[in-house]
Amino acid sequence: MVEIVEYLARRLVDEPDAVRVEELERDGDTVFQLHVAPDDVGKVIGRQGRIARALRTIVRASATRREGRTLLEIME
Repeated sequence: MVEIVEYLARRLVDEPDAVRVEELERDGDTVFQLHVAPDDVGKVIGRQGRIARALRTIVRASATRREGRTLLEIME
């Protein structure tokens, strides 16, 4: 799952070397933190949040077999 998010994010940004994804457990939920360069945050979020929503949908769809919720957070 980390690889999918990282692959997609690297294709969207200007600084692909700054992309990093961390997987955390928080209150029984799995949280993926997507770290990008400060100038690339807008590109990962997209207009009206469309790209961020699409990334979150992919994360949720690929995590259907896990217990608890699966979340994607976009960080600088």
